[in-house]
Amino acid sequence: MKSDKYHRILHTLPDNSFKGYWKLSKGNRGTIIAAILCEGVMSVCFTAGFFIVRYFIDQVLLPGKWSFPVLYMAVAYILLNIFSGLAGFIAGRGGAKAAESIVYSIRNSVFDHIQKLSFTYHDRMKTGELIQRSTSDVDAIRLFFAEQVMGLAHIFFLFIINFSAIFYFNWELALLSSIIIPAVLLLSRTFFKKIFNSYGSYQDQDAKVSSVLQENLTGIRVVRAFARAEFEKEKFDKENKEKFRCGKILMYNHALYWPFSHILCGIQSVLGLSIACLMTLHGSITLGTLLAYSTLVNRIIWPMQHMGRLLALLSRSSVSYKRIAEILNEKQEPHLESPAEDGHTIKGKLLFHDVWFSYEKDKPVLKGISLEVFPGQVIALLGEAGSGKTSLVNLLPRFYEYSKGKILLDSKPLSEYPKSYLREIIGLVEQEPFLFSISIKDNIAYGIKREITKEDIENAAKAAAIHESIMEFPEKYDTIIGERGVTLSGGQKQRIAIARALVKDPRILILDDSTSSVDAETEQEIRETLETLMNGRTTFIIAHRIQSLMRADQILVFHKGEIIQRGNHAGLIKEDGFYKKVFELQTSIEAELQEEMNSA
Repeated sequence: MKSDKYHRILHTLPDNSFKGYWKLSKGNRGTIIAAILCEGVMSVCFTAGFFIVRYFIDQVLLPGKWSFPVLYMAVAYILLNIFSGLAGFIAGRGGAKAAESIVYSIRNSVFDHIQKLSFTYHDRMKTGELIQRSTSDVDAIRLFFAEQVMGLAHIFFLFIINFSAIFYFNWELALLSSIIIPAVLLLSRTFFKKIFNSYGSYQDQDAKVSSVLQENLTGIRVVRAFARAEFEKEKFDKENKEKFRCGKILMYNHALYWPFSHILCGIQSVLGLSIACLMTLHGSITLGTLLAYSTLVNRIIWPMQHMGRLLALLSRSSVSYKRIAEILNEKQEPHLESPAEDGHTIKGKLLFHDVWFSYEKDKPVLKGISLEVFPGQVIALLGEAGSGKTSLVNLLPRFYEYSKGKILLDSKPLSEYPKSYLREIIGLVEQEPFLFSISIKDNIAYGIKREITKEDIENAAKAAAIHESIMEFPEKYDTIIGERGVTLSGGQKQRIAIARALVKDPRILILDDSTSSVDAETEQEIRETLETLMNGRTTFIIAHRIQSLMRADQILVFHKGEIIQRGNHAGLIKEDGFYKKVFELQTSIEAELQEEMNSA
C-alpha cells in the first residue's frame, strides 16, 4: 500500500526539479530536517570553539593569568568538538538513510511504471536508454539527497554562523569578508548553466553507448556467426568517441570553474587577513580576535568557493531528475476499470469491421480489414513479411489500438474489455519466443495466476512435443535456462513457448509462425496435438508453410495491409493467385527434396 501511494505521488512530478525533490522527500522530510539541524549544531560547536581560543589568548595567555581555570576551558573545547563530531555523524547517517529510502521507492516506481507503458512507447525507446535512466540517473538523485542537500545545509550554516561570529568581533571585518560573494555567486550561476547543458548531452550519449553495448551482448552469437566483430567494434568506438567528446566538455567546464573561483577567493582571503593584521597592529582588534578571524574567514570563503562545485553537482541531479520525470510522466496504458470477467464465459466470436491501423501517422499497415470469426474457428494468415499479419493479431490483446473501424468480441467492443483481462484469456506464441533465466517449469507456468500442478505443466509440455526433450536434461523440469534461453535450440525454445501458452487454457489462441524453428517431423507432431487443443478455441495461425494452414476454416492472404484472398484450402488452390503460387512452389520443393532423399 505504501508503495502504491508513493507511486501516485511520482505520477504528479512537476517539471521544476526542486519542487519535484520536495514531493520525492515525502515520508522522509522529518529525517532530512533533523539531519540539516545537526549540520547547524556541528557548525555552532565548531565556531564556539574559536570563541574559547580567542578568550584564552586575550584573557589568559597574553596577560599571564594562569590562575584562571584553564582545565575547564580545555574540557569545554574538547566537548564542543565531540558534540560537533556526533552531530556530523547523525547528519551524515540521516541524510544517507533518507536518500536510500527515497531512491528505493523511486527505483520500484520507475520499474513498475515502465511495465505499464504502452507498446508504442517501448517501440520508440531504446532498452539501453531505459536502463540508463533507471540506474545512473536514479543514482544521481540519491547523491542529491545523501550529499548535496547536506552539503548545501553545511555551506549555509558555515556562512551564517561564521559571518555572525566575525560580525560580533568586528562589523567592518565582516563586511570586508563578504565583498567578493556576489562575484562568486554570479560565477557559480554561469557555470551551473554550462554544466547543466553539457551533462545533459553526456548522459544522452552515455545512454547510446549503453544501447550499443546491450544490443551487441544480446546478439553476440549472431555477431560471431557473421564475423562482424570488427564492424561492431567500429560502431561502439564511434559512439564511445562522442561520449569522450561530451565528457571532455563537461570536465572542461568543471576545471574552468576552479581557477576563477580560487583567484577570487584568494584575493578575498589575502585582503581580509591583511586588513585584520593592520587592525591588530593599530589596536582595533586583539591578537585573539585576529587568530580566530584567520580561521573563521576561511570558513566563509570556503563555502562560497565550494558553492560552485555543489551547483555543478546540482545541475547533474536536475538533468537526471528531468530524465526520470519524462518516464514517470509518460502516460501508462489505459486500463479500463470493470468487474472481473469469467474467462470461460467468452465464446470467442470476433467481428472486424473496416479496421485501420498504423504505427506512424498517415502510414497505415492495415487498411479496411473486415472479417467475421465464429467461436472455435481456426483462422490462418498468409502473406509476405510486413503485410500486416502480426499487426492484426496484436490488436486482439490490445497491444496497440486500431485507429478506425471496430472490433467486437462476443458482440461487445474490444475496447470495453480491460487489457489485463484480454491478455489472460488470450494465449500467444510469438515468432521469436522469449524465455527467462529461470527453470523450465517456471517458464512454462509464467504468468499463470491460478493454482497449477506439475501434471498441468507436463501435459502442456507433452502437447507442445517438448516433454521428452525436457526429461533428457539432468534436472528435468528444474533445469535453469540460460539468458534468453541460450542453452536451448531454437525448436526447443519455441515448443516451451507453446507449452506456456497452452497451460493458460486460453479462449483465444494466437500462433505467430510458432513452428518456424522446428523440423518437419516435429512440426507435424505439434500440429496433430494442436488440432485437438484448438477444438472449441478460436485460433489464429500465422505461418509460411502451407502444410500448417491447410486445415484452417478460413485462410486470409495479406498483401500490403489488405486481404487479397480469403477462403479455405480447397477453394484457394483453384484460384489463380498468391496462395496457389506459394502452394505449388512449396509442393515442388518438397517433392524434389523427397526425391533427393530417396536417391541418397
